[in-house]
Amino acid sequence: MSTLAVSAPSSATRSFADVWLITLGHTLTHWYPATFYLLLPLIGNELHLSYEQIGSILTCQFICGALSNIPGGMIADSVPRKGLLMALALCWVGAPYLLMGFTHSYWTLLACAGLVGIGNNFWHPTAIPLLARAFPERKGFVVSIHGMGGNVGDALAPLAAGVLLASMSWRNVVVVNIVPGILMACVILVLVGGMNVASEHAGGGKVSAGLAKRLHDLRELLRNQTLVMISLGSAFRAMTQSALLTFLPLYLARQMGYPPKWIGVCMFSLQAAGFLMTPIAGHFSDRMGRQRIIVSSMAMTMVVLLGMAFAGRSSLFVILVAFLGFFLFAVRSVLQAWLLDSTPSSQGGTAIGILFGSQALGAAIGPVSGGVLADHYGLNVVFYFLAGTIVIANLFVFFTPTPDRRSAV
Repeated sequence: MSTLAVSAPSSATRSFADVWLITLGHTLTHWYPATFYLLLPLIGNELHLSYEQIGSILTCQFICGALSNIPGGMIADSVPRKGLLMALALCWVGAPYLLMGFTHSYWTLLACAGLVGIGNNFWHPTAIPLLARAFPERKGFVVSIHGMGGNVGDALAPLAAGVLLASMSWRNVVVVNIVPGILMACVILVLVGGMNVASEHAGGGKVSAGLAKRLHDLRELLRNQTLVMISLGSAFRAMTQSALLTFLPLYLARQMGYPPKWIGVCMFSLQAAGFLMTPIAGHFSDRMGRQRIIVSSMAMTMVVLLGMAFAGRSSLFVILVAFLGFFLFAVRSVLQAWLLDSTPSSQGGTAIGILFGSQALGAAIGPVSGGVLADHYGLNVVFYFLAGTIVIANLFVFFTPTPDRRSAV
């Protein structure tokens, strides 16, 4: 059983196998949402949902995530049994998606999406600060390895779902899809469940702090200008991502006439490109600085999105989808590492909770906004909207003050 510790002064003695173990768990937390994006066009057709209603399902998920991220981060900072929290998150994510496979109600879909938004928020505030504290000199790299696990889940899930949809209904796919997830969750529960880390605070060795202390820490973090600017920039980047993942499958299905199998291939190429670039971006952010990597990647994201809008229904559109993944997804982990550079390590979970809460709020706005635009002006207009949101995200990042990089404070 893994026993990752974070109190030793050097990362040289740490087993990198622990990083891969946590990364494997992260893959699972992304598997179900990535499958759901591919199923949405079929669900929308069967239940006769408008673009706005389809977008609102994901908006509900992200709103619940936004409301629960900060409390989840505070819990992650307070509870020493990090492995147990990660196992809980893994078990929580899959169940609502299974329930979706048996419902015919739009309102039940909304409720299940909300449960997913809540359950997924114990993972990131627990895993990301844990890795950052364990490898302070390679923070960007190990956090990007963890992010790469999310890219793997995002890439393989729609590819697998697309193949299954060629021979069965979306409801059967949901049931079949839950089986490997349950098995993997059990493995993670056994291997990670005993992972135990003390949350030490400056000036004392208390394992957990009271509510008053956590609220005081929260107020201090919200005064951190770097944290606020990164969170706002991340919110607009998440708005871009959530709307893209919602409407790209719809565009490929309804405008370009692709069957589910080939839509899965396109979504795989999008995420696979991000998988390849994530550790590279993390490595160079450790050497060249976080801000430079993020600004250049977001600028290229804008260029590619505009290219997709102009390309329309041509084959160039599909080619640009793969290029988009190189730039849009590579910066997620770099943003997280930059945030942890600027906050005390004992408050890392709460800081990540603020970041993901902001991202969830932005992600909630993206799908429903894109749905309104698509209903009134057509799906192609959504890609102009996405280019605009990523420009705003980049402006926030560009003007973010850059603190001295530090590990635990």
